[in-house]
Amino acid sequence: MSIQDVIRGKKEWRAHVARVKALPQAYQIVYGEIQKYLFKVGPVELTEGIGLLSGLVDFLEEGASLGKGVLEVTGNDVAAFCDDLIKGSKTYADLYQETVDQEVTKAMRKVRVIPHS
Repeated sequence: MSIQDVIRGKKEWRAHVARVKALPQAYQIVYGEIQKYLFKVGPVELTEGIGLLSGLVDFLEEGASLGKGVLEVTGNDVAAFCDDLIKGSKTYADLYQETVDQEVTKAMRKVRVIPHS
């Protein structure tokens, strides 16, 4: 990663944060909780730029511009909304699970519990 990539990333993030701060307060609160949830659940694509979060802000801005309440947009079960948002995305838990499975298989082969395929 070059210094230009880092600078570009910081500029994108600042612009993103400005968009979030322009949302109505209730939207900002729900966005903050969604962001925390996504950072804890860990979809891998969050480390590849702000695409997912930017798309979320687009979605929330649209709801706000239509005069809808934030929970009309996301639904009352915000965690379920988050899960739907990342459905099909690889998470760090998925990567860890794959690693654990590979390590178990490798260790079992070493002690000849599992034959080589």
